[in-house]
Amino acid sequence: MITSQKPPYRTILIGGVLSLLLLPSLTKAERPIIAGPIANSISASRNQKMSAFQYPNTRRDDTEDNYHGTKIADPYRWLEDTESEETAGWVKDQNKVTFDYLRNISTRQPIVDRLTSLWNYERFGRPFKRGESYFYSHNNGLQNQSVLYVTNSLESEARVLLDPNQWSKEGTKALSSYSPSPNGKLMAYSISSAGSDWREWHVLNVETGEKLEDHIQWSKFSSASWANDNSGFFYSRYDEPKEGKEFSGTNYFQKLYFHKIGTSQSEDQLIYQRGDQKEWGFGGYVTEDGNYLIISVWKGSDRKNQIFYKDLTKADAKVVELISGFDADYDFIGNDGSQFWILTDLDAPQKRVVQIDLNKPSREHWKTLIAEAEHRLESISNTGGQFIVQYLQDAQNRVYVFAEDGDPIREVKLPGVGSTSGFGGKRAETETFYSFTNYVTPTRIYRYNIETGESELYKEPDVAFDPENYETKQVFVTSKDGTTVPMFVTSKKGLKRNGKNPTILYGYGGFDISLTPGFSVANLVWLEMGGVYAVANLRGGGEYGLRWHEAGMRDNKQNVFDDFISCAEWLLKEKYTNTPNLAIRGGSNGGLLVGACMTQRPDLYGAAIPAVGVMDMLRYHKFTIGWAWVGEYGSSDDGHQFNTLIKYSPLHNLRPGTNYPPTMVTTADHDDRVVPGHSFKFAAQLQHCHRGKNPVLIRIEESAGHGAGTPTSKRIDAAADVFAFLTEVLKNKRWTIGD
Repeated sequence: MITSQKPPYRTILIGGVLSLLLLPSLTKAERPIIAGPIANSISASRNQKMSAFQYPNTRRDDTEDNYHGTKIADPYRWLEDTESEETAGWVKDQNKVTFDYLRNISTRQPIVDRLTSLWNYERFGRPFKRGESYFYSHNNGLQNQSVLYVTNSLESEARVLLDPNQWSKEGTKALSSYSPSPNGKLMAYSISSAGSDWREWHVLNVETGEKLEDHIQWSKFSSASWANDNSGFFYSRYDEPKEGKEFSGTNYFQKLYFHKIGTSQSEDQLIYQRGDQKEWGFGGYVTEDGNYLIISVWKGSDRKNQIFYKDLTKADAKVVELISGFDADYDFIGNDGSQFWILTDLDAPQKRVVQIDLNKPSREHWKTLIAEAEHRLESISNTGGQFIVQYLQDAQNRVYVFAEDGDPIREVKLPGVGSTSGFGGKRAETETFYSFTNYVTPTRIYRYNIETGESELYKEPDVAFDPENYETKQVFVTSKDGTTVPMFVTSKKGLKRNGKNPTILYGYGGFDISLTPGFSVANLVWLEMGGVYAVANLRGGGEYGLRWHEAGMRDNKQNVFDDFISCAEWLLKEKYTNTPNLAIRGGSNGGLLVGACMTQRPDLYGAAIPAVGVMDMLRYHKFTIGWAWVGEYGSSDDGHQFNTLIKYSPLHNLRPGTNYPPTMVTTADHDDRVVPGHSFKFAAQLQHCHRGKNPVLIRIEESAGHGAGTPTSKRIDAAADVFAFLTEVLKNKRWTIGD
């Protein structure tokens, strides 16, 4: 496992966001037939007359900015102040309209029931060992938050170490990360509240379960890495924000500290800061031998970073700049004494592993251990005295084992085609664990014998469905400029390509993030209902390495939208669906994707679901960690980049008098990653510009953030709202809810 910390763009992430779908309303003659075991208990009524749909009145003012000689109106600037009484009133009014609409959809409760039934299955996290103890998470099915367990043997009964469900009634406090000490007797853990990126750290006595008095605040984008003597840990934090700016103020000048157990935060030792570099962030990691502190230095969303280190065996050792210049991506893998192993894309767009001797650190002495291959090297761990390498081949994993000198040993035989993660552990371990999943396979956990290379199934969830009823096909779509774009299409076996199947097209396309096959209960319900689920592997992601990412960033961002539009057109051409039954969906950077595509081609979709999206491309960098994405998007402060951004910025490309597809914008009141002001302003402008009967709504989740840590109950409600809305507005007339 690559353990060095990287910036927030690595966790922008997509998978857990709350998102909803809005689709065109149907006339009474177009009511769906609801099939399945609950069909007789409900009737599908469509008595909401969208021609008379009344949206809340949203005040417009005369705010205007001058960008390099171009005047841009911003009439809803006041909605950026998410703490004001006026904004709170607007949120209340919008939610009333949205939830009143959703509440009247007759399919919603059956969908809730089916989601709840399927979601109620036992789930385990991958175990890992510290000292004599194994740690792992477990959820009995419908618990809002998974529970952390500890045991001395995986064959014996474990005991509860932390139960986040006891921290808040609604499950809105989550265990965001945890790090046991090297001997496994203490554990630092962080808590997030209401989905915020802010973390509060505490320390637990693992043996007694006693919570110590140690308490750390204002930490963000940080792990905890323990000193080898178990005396304390390294972590990163920001200065305390000004009152009222906790969830919207910019985050600059991150600092790296050491916290000694039993002392107050005010006594923490400052390890490294750069007062001359407000955008630099620092992730600290102690090497397994305890001799070095590795400092990964990041700046913004660009994958390029630096690697510094501090010799912990010398009390007065200074921080040494081992790799500087922000010229490539570098991840510390592990070390053998003064020999450091680094994963990098320097002179290797698909990545390679190099060895650096601290006694001869100049680049001419670097040695390549694992050369760049045809396919992207996605992740690597140094476990059991071997390198376990996960490659990405057409958005699917292949795993290989190498000796520490770089010689190949074997390929890990996987249980099928899909996604893997894990393979972490210490150099002296003889076993490790990994997970495997795909669109029709719930996540299984395997125990891997490092010495023999054999995998043994450790935990397999029991979900009440038959995977043999479903299939995933990978297709390759030709984009506007001739580029080949992969797409996964999942449906029931024997699906008739009649051009009428309700379909969700999902995408992301940014920040070097790869979309690989993964199981989702919510998506399973959609498939049961007769839907098709398509995932497009767009440029801007990481599926094919550095060049694939760069082909979808900054001046090349339009390529991402062209790829997505081409995938939508392919689904129509191949008669999987038609425009009235095609919904597009994405979250965060994927919300930007949906916003841009629905403004560029409003005629192509039957619904649009932009979730927690970056919608104001001219001002995104002025809030929280938004400045860190300038490397990905560019900035309106630069004249050339402004001209690029204004062409696709979703907020600024909504046109008055346009009939937009049914749209439900979704966000959360405590999202301090992509602040909710983005979605507020976009929804207000959309309602102002839209002409037609299609509903254009916004759903604002309370006590939630960008997605991570969202309790199960809220996830079920959000998914039910999405699919209920689809049944209300897509043109499909028959839905099967339940098996």
